[in-house]
Amino acid sequence: MRTKQALTYEDAQKIVAAAQAEALKHHWKVCIAIVDDGARLLHFQRLDGAPLASIDIAIAKATSAMLGKRPTKIYEDTVNGGRYSALSMPGITHMEGGVPIIVAGECVGAVGVSGVKSSEDAQIAQAAVSALTG
Repeated sequence: MRTKQALTYEDAQKIVAAAQAEALKHHWKVCIAIVDDGARLLHFQRLDGAPLASIDIAIAKATSAMLGKRPTKIYEDTVNGGRYSALSMPGITHMEGGVPIIVAGECVGAVGVSGVKSSEDAQIAQAAVSALTG
């Protein structure tokens, strides 16, 4: 058997703090979701004033990034490039803003953000991941 990395509650707190700091710096009202390596919700934060619809979208972005082990921008670009068959991928959200968390070459979870432009959501998610992984 092998030993694998796993996100802890402390990791989730560090990730959310970095995401919140990035969002507040720009006065962005967002929802932040963190999923574990089983694509299950580990932590969630809704900043004051974030749209209600962003709750499910943030979770879906995090889940998609974990399941695919890649940023959700790849899926958005695929559809925008005319490959509409990608829309039939089960469980995948085709919007930028989900970023996987890679530690020692393993995907240990993902962050999803929703509430502002998808590129801004991704900026927040990347800042959050970078706070943990460097």
